[in-house]
Amino acid sequence: MTGSDAAPTRIDTSRPHPARVYDWWLGGKDNYPVDEELARKIAAADEAAVRSARSNRRFMHRATRVVAQAGIHQFLDIGTGIPTEPNLHQVAQEIVPAAKVVYADNDPIVLRHAEALLRGTAEGATDYVHADFRDPDTILRLAAEHLDFDRPVALSLVALTHYLDDAPDGDDVYGLLEGYVAALAPGSFVILSQVTPDLSPETIAKVTGLFRASGTPFHPRTRAEFTRFLDGLELLAPGVVPAVDWRPGPGDVAAKAEGIVPLYAAVARKS
Repeated sequence: MTGSDAAPTRIDTSRPHPARVYDWWLGGKDNYPVDEELARKIAAADEAAVRSARSNRRFMHRATRVVAQAGIHQFLDIGTGIPTEPNLHQVAQEIVPAAKVVYADNDPIVLRHAEALLRGTAEGATDYVHADFRDPDTILRLAAEHLDFDRPVALSLVALTHYLDDAPDGDDVYGLLEGYVAALAPGSFVILSQVTPDLSPETIAKVTGLFRASGTPFHPRTRAEFTRFLDGLELLAPGVVPAVDWRPGPGDVAAKAEGIVPLYAAVARKS
């Protein structure tokens, strides 16, 4: 297992962390009272919060299967979150047993669970990088110990970008993503999902306020802003759509029948 030189070991339980809030929505146990408090507040303001988290997870599974079936044997998953089975490597290695998967996250609680992330097939390989999306040099350098960036890689950024700013004094999330895509070989894929205000503006405004009041950056994006992440890439059908409409399965049909899922999703290929 690799990691950044400055990987922290202490888990900050004084403020909520998106990975742990998400874990609570998925029914996990790896969260703290401060995370549960925020998760409950958001769920009270947005009845689609839990449905969206689960829809997002299903999208990741479907997208991973699609790119694995397209011949991708290497995956870089940034913003991994707390392990919830099946993890991305389990989905990919079910189709391609020799698939190589590198996870990256900046939350020490994910580092603590990294051993669970690394249980893959005997033929394949999995590893974990403790680093932040905002530090592409570290992530790409450490991932290159396990992945061959001269060959196609699937870059998975699932439910990550809405925690990143794009203001002049913010994270330059578009520039960061462009840098990651530039490091990918032709034939690579980008798997992306992001909260949007388009489908439920008043509710998402409340959710944004709750996240920011807790000290957690939160930046929902419109369809145009989301699509900009994928400029220069070839969108796979059905393009940029709500997560429940991206090649839906039975669970997505049921979720859509329950109400709105304010989450865009897409998969795109680098030519």
